[in-house]
Amino acid sequence: MVRTIRNLFVTVLLSFIVVPVTAQDSYRAQMQGLDEQVQEVKSDVLSIAADLSRLEEKLLYPSNTQLSLFVEMTPDDSFRLDSVQIAINGQSVAHHIYSFKELEALAAGGVQRIYTGNVATGEHSLAVSMGGKLKSGSDFSWSETFSFNKGVEPKLVGIRLIGPGAGDAAISVGDW
Repeated sequence: MVRTIRNLFVTVLLSFIVVPVTAQDSYRAQMQGLDEQVQEVKSDVLSIAADLSRLEEKLLYPSNTQLSLFVEMTPDDSFRLDSVQIAINGQSVAHHIYSFKELEALAAGGVQRIYTGNVATGEHSLAVSMGGKLKSGSDFSWSETFSFNKGVEPKLVGIRLIGPGAGDAAISVGDW
């Protein structure tokens, strides 16, 4: 009889140990399934956000009126660029003050999209101003005005900042 009670006691004790272990395994499986569902939802939300962003750009900047301006620099250590201002048809559309990292990227051949907007087809004026410091430490500013023709297709314009030591052509503009 003592043996039967002891066996019963051991059986009850083992059931208390086994039940929580299986409950924890079940809980872990549920949590893992929930985590996978959350990751799928995140992926879907990011995909939808990217689609909405593309749609927004198409709606805001239709291809027949879209104009994008890009800035690049020639690798020249005779000056340090501080800022660029851009106006289209006399209206200021972009102004940027450059950080050290941005200047490093531009000097290494990088390109900055400084403006994307809408303009009607036809002839337009583009005024570009840049400011900075010469190697000697003195400040400089340079401005030039260009004209461009916007057709029905999207217009991509590259603005190359050459520097004030280049004489007449410190800034050049061309189609991309």
